[in-house]
Amino acid sequence: MVIRRAEPADAEAIAVVHVRSWQAAYPGLMPQAHLDGLTPAMRLPVWERLLGEAAPPRTEVLVAEADGSVAGFASLGPGRDDDVDPAVVAEISAIYLVPEIWGAGVGGRLMAAALDSLAAAGYEQAVLWVVDGNIRARRFYERGGWRPDGAALHDESDGFPLTEIRYRRALRR
Repeated sequence: MVIRRAEPADAEAIAVVHVRSWQAAYPGLMPQAHLDGLTPAMRLPVWERLLGEAAPPRTEVLVAEADGSVAGFASLGPGRDDDVDPAVVAEISAIYLVPEIWGAGVGGRLMAAALDSLAAAGYEQAVLWVVDGNIRARRFYERGGWRPDGAALHDESDGFPLTEIRYRRALRR
């Protein structure tokens, strides 16, 4: 397995990972009709734009390749929440893997690379948001030293209610 910085040519593969991961992780947490309606083509323009832009300082997307194919990705950069200082608090805005490799250690290696990158960029802490009922993800984060910090977000922007919990951890320099 190789972890590297994403390139514009990775946009389609990242869109596939994004959709497949959501469809496997969120049944029962999001309406099935919403999950069934997701397609990589819907996510592709977002990833083409993000990967095609000159990345703002301290922002990046990492991919995990397994057998020459993108099997996961992590998106990271300055904290976006109003109650954090983006100069010292980073955010992992997404980390997803294809379901076939869940539990194989790839997520842990991808997370470690993301945290190392954030620490090297000078951040002191990192935050991420997780769907409240996503027990598998919450266990993964907690094994990695992440803890809920008391912040919650109630979102209905996709037409259904969703509660997310913010996790936080210190970064090692």
